[in-house]
Amino acid sequence: MEYAEDPEFCSMIDRLRDEIENDSESVPAAFEQLAETTDPEQLHHVLTAPGQPLWAREIAAYALGVTGDRRAFEALVLLLNHRDPERCVTAAHALTRLGDPRTARAAAALATNELRVAYALLPIRLLAALRAPESVPALITVLERRLPADDPHWRVGLACVEGLGALGDLRARPALEAALPHPRLGAAAQASLGRLGTTH
Repeated sequence: MEYAEDPEFCSMIDRLRDEIENDSESVPAAFEQLAETTDPEQLHHVLTAPGQPLWAREIAAYALGVTGDRRAFEALVLLLNHRDPERCVTAAHALTRLGDPRTARAAAALATNELRVAYALLPIRLLAALRAPESVPALITVLERRLPADDPHWRVGLACVEGLGALGDLRARPALEAALPHPRLGAAAQASLGRLGTTH
């Protein structure tokens, strides 16, 4: 399990250590032990045992995810939908490395859930990175909902525009053209339109 030197893993450990210190002032020995373990069965036990703190579940899910252990899938999807953006970033990174075929479907469900649109940014970016069959339809759906000029979630719309440009799928043309008049999305939509059909 070669993830101890992974910059994303190190960043996560530093963030979690700071959170623990801010909450309780002392980092438990179990934290350092878990951060150093490479035993997948121990990590899985932490992931599934009742009463585990969030930091323990996050470490275990990430460590299992980046090494391709699909037992981490459900926990990582929950973290991808967390209100804390930094947890979402970590989960998205691990899900990308996990390679589970269910990931794109789960990310599409999160991205298109209008009740959770405030937390859709990372699922959208994950969909663009995965380049899965679900990616383009989901990004088009979310972008079309973000087109009203007074929509407060324009950053989500911008992520869709940029993701569709990166994917280069011609099916995105109508939605991107509809975004051209948008004051915050227009320039990015123009750039993405120029990339359609050229990205493979």
